[in-house]
Amino acid sequence: MVVGYRTYLDLIAPLLAGKTVEASAMMQEVDRCRRALALAGEGRVVALVCGGDPGIYAMAGLVFELAEHLDAPPAIEIVPGIAALNACAALLGAPLMHDFCAISLSDLLTPWPVIERRLAAAAAADFVIVLYNPRSKRRTWQIGAARDIIMAERPPSTPVGIVTAASRAEERILLTSLAALPEAEIGMQSTVIVGNSATRVIGGRMVTPRGYGGKYRLAPA
Repeated sequence: MVVGYRTYLDLIAPLLAGKTVEASAMMQEVDRCRRALALAGEGRVVALVCGGDPGIYAMAGLVFELAEHLDAPPAIEIVPGIAALNACAALLGAPLMHDFCAISLSDLLTPWPVIERRLAAAAAADFVIVLYNPRSKRRTWQIGAARDIIMAERPPSTPVGIVTAASRAEERILLTSLAALPEAEIGMQSTVIVGNSATRVIGGRMVTPRGYGGKYRLAPA
C-alpha cells in the first residue's frame, strides 16, 4: 500500500505498478499521515512517500507525533533519502563544505519573528544558510526580508546559488549574489543557498572552502 502527495507519486509512477495507491492534495499532510497509520494498524505494509528525506521538513516527525496518541502504534521505519540541500549543493558545486544550517521561510507553521531571529543568528555566526520554502504565490515578501537580514552581516557580493526543480525535467540552476538576488525567479520548488564569508566561485561553481588552504599548500610548488 502506498500513500502520498499526488505530485510526488506522479514522479515515481513506474515504481507503483501493481500496488494499491492513495493520493491526496497539498495541505493534507495530517490526514495523509493519519491514513497511513490507520492502514498500518490494520496490518498492512504501508509506504508513506515524501519528497527528499522524510526526516527533513517532511512527514517523519508528524507520523511520530500522531502515533504517540495511538493505543497500539504500528512499527515505523524511516527510509532516508536525498534532501534538497544535498541535491542542490551538488548541482551548484560544493557550497556546504563547512558549517551550515537550514531555515524554512514558510511562516505557515512557524511565526515569522522566530524565523527572523534564526536568520539573524545564522548570519551573525557566519553559517552557510540553506533557505527552504523561500517563496510561493501567496508568500512573496519573505525572501526579500531574509536577504535584508542576512545582508546586515554579509557583503552584497556574497555568492548565492538558486536551484529550482532539482533533478526534474524543468531543473534550473542560477549562481548570483546576495545583492542581485532575483526574487521573481524563486518559487516553492527552489532552494536558495547563501554562502558564508569564505564562499567563492571557482570555475563557475559555488565553493565553500573547508580550511585546507590555511593548513596545507594547495597550489603547485
